[in-house]
Amino acid sequence: MTISNITSKKDLAIILSAIEGFEEPIAELEQYMTPSEIASELLWTALMDGNIRNKKVADMGCGTGIFSFGAALLEAKSVIGYDVDNKALEIAKKNMEIVKGTKIPITDITFLKKDVEDIDEKFDTVLMNPPFGVQKKGADKEFLEKAFKISKNIYSIHKFGNEEFIEKFAKDNRFRPFRITEKTINLKPMMHFHKEFKHPVKVMLWKFSKQA
Repeated sequence: MTISNITSKKDLAIILSAIEGFEEPIAELEQYMTPSEIASELLWTALMDGNIRNKKVADMGCGTGIFSFGAALLEAKSVIGYDVDNKALEIAKKNMEIVKGTKIPITDITFLKKDVEDIDEKFDTVLMNPPFGVQKKGADKEFLEKAFKISKNIYSIHKFGNEEFIEKFAKDNRFRPFRITEKTINLKPMMHFHKEFKHPVKVMLWKFSKQA
């Protein structure tokens, strides 16, 4: 790492591993902390595609801010993190001090309380780990649908097994879907209904590009 920028995906993951997660996760919102290694994978892909540095970036359903901070560390032009949970946004603002403590210059981040449906600003790039639609059927579709309306480049995480639906939905909205890689998130027993010490969930990392 240098004090001027981040030179590798591994360095980014190390910094993002210090980001604090949810104190009281809300089951209905499917609030799970995105592991730093997976967040870094998605962010680095967007960076290599030329869709982070000097770009206007949105983090939809930002939670405690891991994608927002990653984009800011990778020299985005501007970053806005949106979420409906005040407590999550409060933690995100506290995480700002953790990231600033690294002494690595970061872009200013604005955290806003706003429902996904109410976002109408346009962005170069959208980053997100939306609800998988387990608690609220179709929640993942709502996030994708809004992302397709406000940006031409979307990087997102979705539960494994929905590939055919996601590809069709993207193409119906005139976006090219691309499967980046498959990963496993080991969810900790944060919710009252979790019985296992760790619950592995397979996910697919995606990118979507607007068709010309």
